[in-house]
Amino acid sequence: MSNFNSNRQFSLALEALAELRPEIEAQHTQATSESDLVPLSLAPALDSVLHEIGPMPREALFMGIAPDGLPVLLNLHDPAPGPILVAGDPGAGKTAYLQNIARGVVQMHAPKDVQFGVITAFPDEWEGFSDFPHSAGIFPVYHSSATDFLYSLSGWAHANKGVQQSVVLLLDDLESMQPVDFDARQTLRWLLLRGPAWRVWPVVTVNAERASQVEAWLEAFRTRVFGHIEEIYPGLAEKDDETVFQSLQTGLQFTLREGQEWMKFWVPA
Repeated sequence: MSNFNSNRQFSLALEALAELRPEIEAQHTQATSESDLVPLSLAPALDSVLHEIGPMPREALFMGIAPDGLPVLLNLHDPAPGPILVAGDPGAGKTAYLQNIARGVVQMHAPKDVQFGVITAFPDEWEGFSDFPHSAGIFPVYHSSATDFLYSLSGWAHANKGVQQSVVLLLDDLESMQPVDFDARQTLRWLLLRGPAWRVWPVVTVNAERASQVEAWLEAFRTRVFGHIEEIYPGLAEKDDETVFQSLQTGLQFTLREGQEWMKFWVPA
């Protein structure tokens, strides 16, 4: 790990940015029936989206595209949002969403500025990501290297005073951490509570159908991104918001709360 060099939790671009190409904006029309859904194969590619947007602030982590064509960004230098929880039903695109974040790191940042590390029960899904110079590693949750990575992150965070680099911890499936030992769970809890203040940003997925299994962890996440969910668990969001999540297009569309409103956004292919 030695190479780790406002009330609005999210914001759109910090300045007026050029709109994306018309055919991309056309895909943002909300689907009203299954026949109106945008085919996943027609979603714009991440590299073309970032090319159209142009340069962004070095502290910006790309999270998606708002309906008006502007990017949804997380400021890596502002710890206010805290760790990010990504909730959705199986097949909602949670893993693909994490992979999109990782690819955004690669395309937008130098390794000395931002790196990412992945903890997952299915490392085969992340084939090729460890080849990027931005990668701190892909760690199987069932292997001791995953807990070693958590300890290393905690140690780095405690020692990085004055360092401008940020590390994005992509944890795919919070429930998979349940079997790890007490020290590892405490380290993860510290990273969730204190990590963003020390430039460690956990982005963690949870299967909405099994959210009750990780209820004790949910209070650590005040920023929550939702994919398609048919039936909401009360600990994740309000029952009244269920229709918002049901309307999201699987694999392409997510939403987060901006003030009192839900902001839907799209994820590039």
